[in-house]
Formats: sequence, structure tokens, C-alpha cells
Amino acid sequence: MTAAHKAALARGRQEGAVVRRYLELLETTRPKRGRKRTKASIKRQLEAVDKKLEAADQLARLHLIQQRKNLHAELEGLSEGNDRSELEDRFVKIARSYGERKGISYSTWRDMGVSASVLARAGVPRLRG
Repeated sequence: MTAAHKAALARGRQEGAVVRRYLELLETTRPKRGRKRTKASIKRQLEAVDKKLEAADQLARLHLIQQRKNLHAELEGLSEGNDRSELEDRFVKIARSYGERKGISYSTWRDMGVSASVLARAGVPRLRG
């Protein structure tokens, strides 16, 4: 195997990892139905859980502790805006070449939840046909 071939394989693995992480991010941050959650509303809910914990029996305590962990994770997820923009920027750099190499069309990227603005930044052509 030549050095060029090894480098191409390594590049493909790196680009595939960027695409995978970006698509996973889109999946986990997909808008949900209902009222949008804010940091303030999550903090209020955490305070309510902490109050309930004081008088909870063991089974209720189990569920409240898990709810508190879930709320902390959600709050942390809202604070990770920089990670999202960094990952999006990395995706933008490789999306066009990756898509061309793998035969992924504009509409397939859109079906996966990638926004039109991100695809435009990446230079992915919107082909008709």
C-alpha cells in the first residue's frame, strides 16, 4: 500500500467521523414539539425536584434523582453552543468533497436534517434532475 493510499484512507476516516458526529448532533438537537425549553425553566424544574427530594420515599427518590441528572444533562446541552458551531464549521469544510466522493446528493443531506444554509456554506450544489 502506498503512502498516498494510506493518506487517502486516513482522510476518509477523519471525514467520515466529522460527518457522523455532525449528523448525530443534528439528531440529538432536533426541535421537539411544544414550548421551547430555556435555561431558566430547567433551573426552576431542578429547584422543584430538589424540594420534592426532601420528603420523598425511596422509590420516588430514585426517580427524582434520575430526573435531576436528566435536567443537568439538558442544561449542559444548552450551554454547548460553541461545540455546535465548531463541529458545523468542520462539517462545512468537508461536506462537498465527502458527498461527491460518496455520491451523496443535496436532497439526501437535506433528508438527514442538514440545513440549506449549511449546505450553501459548504458549496454543495443543488442539482435538479
